[in-house]
Amino acid sequence: MWGMPRMRYADCNGSQASEETKIMVNIGGVRQVLYGDILNRYPETRLAELANCSSGGYDAIFSLCDDYDPARKEFYFDRDPGAFKCIIDVYYFGEIHMKRGVCPICFQKELEFWKIDPSFLDDCCKSNLSEKKEELQEIANRVQLILDDLEGDPSDDRWQKCQKFIWKFLEKPESSLPARVVAIMSFLFILISSVVMCVGTIPELQVEDAEGNHVEHPTLEAIETVCIGWFTIEYILRLISSPNKVHFALSFMNIIDVLAIMPFYVSLSLTYLGSKMMELSNVQQAIQALRIMRIARIFKLARHSSGLQTLTYALKMSFKELGLLLMYLAMGIFVFSAVGYTMEQSHPETLFKSIPQSFWWAIITMTTVGYGDIYPKTTLGKCNAAISFLCGVIAIALPIHPIINNFVKYYDKQRVLETATKHELDLMELHSTEGKGRNEGNAASGLNGMSMSQSDSYIPLLSDAKQHRTRLQSCK
Repeated sequence: MWGMPRMRYADCNGSQASEETKIMVNIGGVRQVLYGDILNRYPETRLAELANCSSGGYDAIFSLCDDYDPARKEFYFDRDPGAFKCIIDVYYFGEIHMKRGVCPICFQKELEFWKIDPSFLDDCCKSNLSEKKEELQEIANRVQLILDDLEGDPSDDRWQKCQKFIWKFLEKPESSLPARVVAIMSFLFILISSVVMCVGTIPELQVEDAEGNHVEHPTLEAIETVCIGWFTIEYILRLISSPNKVHFALSFMNIIDVLAIMPFYVSLSLTYLGSKMMELSNVQQAIQALRIMRIARIFKLARHSSGLQTLTYALKMSFKELGLLLMYLAMGIFVFSAVGYTMEQSHPETLFKSIPQSFWWAIITMTTVGYGDIYPKTTLGKCNAAISFLCGVIAIALPIHPIINNFVKYYDKQRVLETATKHELDLMELHSTEGKGRNEGNAASGLNGMSMSQSDSYIPLLSDAKQHRTRLQSCK
C-alpha cells in the first residue's frame, strides 16, 4: 500500500465532499486511501467524481469503476498500478512525470481514463509522448502502403493498374524477385558508369580525333551510351508511373537523376549543332565543363543504399553541431593566421606575406593536413602553430560523438520501425483469421452487447476507412 503525504486543501468547488471524506481504491491489486478534499482540487477527474458520488447509488459508482465492495467500501480498477502512481501526483504536486519503462502511448490512455488533462505532463514527458506518436504514425503509414499495394483499388482502370505496377516494380525492390534484380542492375550500371568516367581520363586509353585532340576511347563511349540509355528509360518510366508528378520532379534524388543524364544529351547536341553557332574551341570547352557534371550520378547510389540515407539524415540532424564546428574553426583560423602573420614579420624570409594568405596555413594546420608549402620559421611562430594544431584537434573531435549518436539513433529507429511494421502485419493477418470465429462465439454466448474492458489496449493505427485495429506491440 502506497504511503502518500496527507495534505490539507480547501474545497475547490464547494462540493459535498469534505476534508474528512476518504475513499479506498484498489488499482490492479494495490490499495490506497485517498482524501476527498485533495481529489476535489480537480473536480473534472474520475477520482473526484467517485469521491462525490457516494450517495448516487450503485449505477453511478459502477459507471466510474470496474467493481465495488460495499462491505469494505473499496473501489476496484483494472488499471496499471505503476502508471497510477505517477498520475496521482497531479493531486499533490500539480504535475505528472512518467517513470522509466512506461509506454508513453499507454500512459496517455491512462490519462484519458482518469480524465486528467495531458497538459499536466512535464515538458520532457510531452516530448517523449510526441516522439512515440510520430513513430506510431510512421508505422501506420508503412502498413497502409503495404495494404494498398496488396489490395489495390477496384475502381482503377487498366492504365492506372499498370502505373501502380510499374511504380511498385521500380520503387520497391523488396516487392518481388524481378524488382530486386532490376534494382541490382541499376546499382551495377551506376558503378560501371562511374568507373568509365574515371578510366576515360587516363591518357593511355584515349585516342586522337581528326583534329588531333585526345578523346575517350570508342568502347568507353559505347558503354557510357548504354548506361545513359538505362538511366533515361528508368527515369521516364518512374516519371510516368509516379502518383504525383510535381513532387516527383522536385524531389532531390530525382533532380540528381536529371543532372546525371543531362550532360550526355547536352554534349551530344553541342557536338552536332554547336559547331554551326559557335567556334569549335568554345564547343569543346563547353563539353568538358558539362562532362564534369557526370559525377552527380554517384549520388544515385543513395537511392539503393539505406546506409547512405541514414548517414545523410544523421548529418542533417547534426547541423547545429557542424555549425558550431565551422564557427569554432573560423574563429581559430582568423586568430591564428593573424598571430602567425605578426610573429613571422621579423624573419627576413617569411612565407606569411599577408593575413589572407595566412588563412591557408591556419586551415591546413588546424585540420592536421600540413602540406608544408607554408610554415613558420620563428620560435614564436612555431609556438603559435603548436597551439593552433592542438585547438584544431579538439575542435574537430568535439562534434564527432553527437554525430555518431544521431547516426546510431536513426539507424536503430529504422530497424525498430521495420520490425514493428512486420509485426503489425502479422497481427492483422492473425486477427483477420480469428475474427470470424471470435465474433460467432461472442454472438452465441451473448457477449456482443457488452462493452470492451477499460484496460483494453487496442488502438486504431490505420485509417477508419480500412477498419483495421491492432494491438500496441511496438512501444518499447
